[in-house]
Amino acid sequence: MSVNSRQDRISIAALGGVNEIGKNMYVIQCNEDIIVVDCGSKFPDESLLGIDLIIPDISYLIENQDQIRGLIITHGHEDHIGGVPYVIKQLNMPIYATSLTLGLIRVKLQEHRLLKNSELHEIDSNSELTLGSILVRFFRTNHSIPDCLGIAFQTSLGTIVHTGDFKFDLTPVNEQYADIHKMAEIGKNGVLALLSESTNAERPGFTPSERLVGGHIEEAFQKAQGKIFLSTFASNVHRVQQVIDAAEKTNRKLILLGRSMVNVVDIASSLGYLRLPEGMLVDASECTRFAPHELVILCTGSQGEPMAALARLANGTHRQIHIDPGDTVILASSPIPGNERNVGRIVDHLFEKRASVIYGSSTVTGMHVSGHASQEELKLMLTLMKPTYFIPIHGEYRMLHQHRQLAEAVGVDPNHIFIVKNGDVIDIWASEARQERKIPNGNTLVDGLGIGDVGQIVLRDRKVLSEDGILIIVMSIAKSDNKIVSGPDIISRGFVYVRESEGLIGELQRIARSSITQLQSDKENTDWSDYKLTLKEAIGKFVYTHTKRRPMILTIIIQV
Repeated sequence: MSVNSRQDRISIAALGGVNEIGKNMYVIQCNEDIIVVDCGSKFPDESLLGIDLIIPDISYLIENQDQIRGLIITHGHEDHIGGVPYVIKQLNMPIYATSLTLGLIRVKLQEHRLLKNSELHEIDSNSELTLGSILVRFFRTNHSIPDCLGIAFQTSLGTIVHTGDFKFDLTPVNEQYADIHKMAEIGKNGVLALLSESTNAERPGFTPSERLVGGHIEEAFQKAQGKIFLSTFASNVHRVQQVIDAAEKTNRKLILLGRSMVNVVDIASSLGYLRLPEGMLVDASECTRFAPHELVILCTGSQGEPMAALARLANGTHRQIHIDPGDTVILASSPIPGNERNVGRIVDHLFEKRASVIYGSSTVTGMHVSGHASQEELKLMLTLMKPTYFIPIHGEYRMLHQHRQLAEAVGVDPNHIFIVKNGDVIDIWASEARQERKIPNGNTLVDGLGIGDVGQIVLRDRKVLSEDGILIIVMSIAKSDNKIVSGPDIISRGFVYVRESEGLIGELQRIARSSITQLQSDKENTDWSDYKLTLKEAIGKFVYTHTKRRPMILTIIIQV
């Protein structure tokens, strides 16, 4: 480690994960050494038509790639690892993560044919890394997936702590207890800045233990008469284990539906994070061999995803398994804000099938608890760390604001609390901290194999196509005298049904022919772009006047 000097500077920035939920990525820089924390993704909303994923803008990292010492992943949720294969394609850096997290990352890299050339390093809560001038230590935390870590960066100016996602579960299902003593020791030795997650900063009290869910699941299994369908996040390995335990106690076989569920169970069981009794797991094609009361179907789709297993079961379109009257369906999760309508639609379909459905608020059903710290736990983390500077992260603005108030309540100087936006930089010297500059940031859109090649113009075109459709005008014009040889032909997709709108189509053909004829009167005008522009304007004006629609209009003029 270098000696303190006026030249030493620590810079902290978020490229994703503040003022939003998802695509977490944070940058810790000490002088010329950069460490990246997490590389997540998030799903698009309805306005981003055709987009598969959103990942952070990494242009700053690409510009400074010679200073990057590594990427550290706190845990294996998609909002922390979902962007890894897309970022590694552009910026191959060493990746440090725990065993389960690396297992999930390996699958992603394998799918993208990147595994062979990727540099992966396994770590645990006892690991120590020297990355440039920064000494990195870790501490274990509780969350809704095993193998979660908080990170302590020891720099020349002091220690920077990133909590990762956490809660204080005093009775964890896997008996991996949080390193509270290590957290206290880090705080005792002095924390210059704390970055702490804010997801549940609005919720008072403590987040209940995951172990409470297991009792409710077992009770529901005991009462169920027919098949049991339980949908939850595939990555919630603790929840999956409790489903397995309940199935074992009620003598039921287990069927997995959904690619992510199959992948996670396969990885977690092979690495020892899941205890799966021999002979319990059966293939969906074997379901007819067993009586309904002998089966549990564990599936994806608890957030109402239209193509997930639960949606296909609810719609009756699954090829192998069907929900029958009297079957029990359990939604062991809470809808993420924005997904309520899709979840409600699936619940309606389940009731139409006369199934017994357990859904709704987790406090009522007991089938779900959060993996994130509530207010009292956030205050406990602040009290353990005793930071000089505090930066709330991982949450929307109201959550960050609430977390700031919690920090003030436990004694953090209000002038030392920074609520940032993605791209904002906190620079810390020996005697002060400032928030005065920004680095490039934003959303990079992933569409199929394309990374960042879909921008606002393409999205605008997709929006127009989705709302008003497209009109294509095709005609052939002779090179010799610019006379119309054939056409104009009108092709409509998503605008009107041609067979039922012959009058409108005929009028459009007349207008197109008339517009071209007027241009042909100017024998010196052979600029085909003028022909196309004039045609597009005339057709567009007529269409809007008579239909109040603005379809995309394409003009194709062929010279023969």
